[in-house]
Amino acid sequence: MAERARDWDAIRTGSWAAAAGLAAGAILCSQISHNGPALTLAAAALLAGGAIFAGRRAHAIATLRMAMRTQPDPELLPDVAREVFEQLPDPMMLIDGNGRAVFANQAMRAIVGTDVMQKPVSALLRMPAVLAAVERTIATGAPAAVEFTLPVPLERYYQTYAVRTNGEPRFIALLFHDMTTVRRAEQARADFVANASHELRTPLAAVSGFIDTLRGHAKEDPAARNKFLDIMSVEAGRMRRLIDDLLSLNRIELNEHVPPSGTVDLAALVKDAVAALGPLAESDDITVTIAGDANLPEVAGTRDELIQLFQNLIHNAIKYGKTGGHVWITQGTAPTRRGQAVFVSIRDDGEGIAREAIPRLTERFYRVDVKRSREKGGTGLGLAIVKHIVSRHKGRLTIESAPGEGSLFTVILPAFGTPAVLAGDAVMEVL
Repeated sequence: MAERARDWDAIRTGSWAAAAGLAAGAILCSQISHNGPALTLAAAALLAGGAIFAGRRAHAIATLRMAMRTQPDPELLPDVAREVFEQLPDPMMLIDGNGRAVFANQAMRAIVGTDVMQKPVSALLRMPAVLAAVERTIATGAPAAVEFTLPVPLERYYQTYAVRTNGEPRFIALLFHDMTTVRRAEQARADFVANASHELRTPLAAVSGFIDTLRGHAKEDPAARNKFLDIMSVEAGRMRRLIDDLLSLNRIELNEHVPPSGTVDLAALVKDAVAALGPLAESDDITVTIAGDANLPEVAGTRDELIQLFQNLIHNAIKYGKTGGHVWITQGTAPTRRGQAVFVSIRDDGEGIAREAIPRLTERFYRVDVKRSREKGGTGLGLAIVKHIVSRHKGRLTIESAPGEGSLFTVILPAFGTPAVLAGDAVMEVL
């Protein structure tokens, strides 16, 4: 009994692949026979395959041992397994010894189509590496793992595992594990390091060059010295802003899963953010006005993060609005499916943003106009910081813009006591 308990514990601590193996084993059992040993071996093979795929050799041994001692119920388990497996997010297919599909779950049918029964796998999957893995497993019985990419409609990355059962007749379980999120995260990290290095290298190179110049022929030239020192000051300030934004972004991301515990008067906070940016607006002859409800409900939030959020958005509106123009801030409340929400919108009269660029605005270091952004002192991290602050506060950020029509950024936050603002909540009609 103690040994069996240890085996079940090992199975329960396995990954999704072990669960997939259990379901696949049960489905296979219903496909082939009601013979006890065949059922047991089929389930065992797929359970072990799933565990091995998850990189858990100990789990594979435990599942084999459990399956050898456990007789599945042929009347109940297959139906339950089918229902459960249909809801799994990862695609799976069962293939017979002739290379024909005998089962595909919902996720797999989204890839290969709905009509799969008894069709050759080569007609369903146009992926040479996957087909070669299936053929190799049919011929040798050895498990095979390959990776492939689906380029359309959106590029997705999959790790594929093929395992052959030991029962008669023998089947191949083909499992797809979606690695898109992992790959994109890896690419985002690589891009982040490359972009951060580039953004720091440029001002650092300028400062180093001017230091060498001041040590050389400009050493006794007061006019050149003052000019170079001014440029060095600007470049040092650029590096300082970049480092500050990187630290802010890292801190916010670390705490993004922790809900804020305090409450904030959003109307007063927006007024403070506008006051802090008053000198910048005056220097560009831009008028900033606040309209709407001055008595907003409090929101659950961290004041420092929220004031950084609105300063970033208002600063952007001032920077990219036209000289002598206007920035309009509108605030108010609106109902959502979960309760009351508070919104603040910031609209400018600048050049606007092309529609295709809008989805990328919150990416780190993404700029619509790189040269202009650097001239304005931007780091390319402001809207990324805004996005993560909004996410931590369970809100939403919407962006509306078109060339020549300015831009409208709206932050929607749940009022204190409301769990979150959900995608699709109808709050925009009040703007």
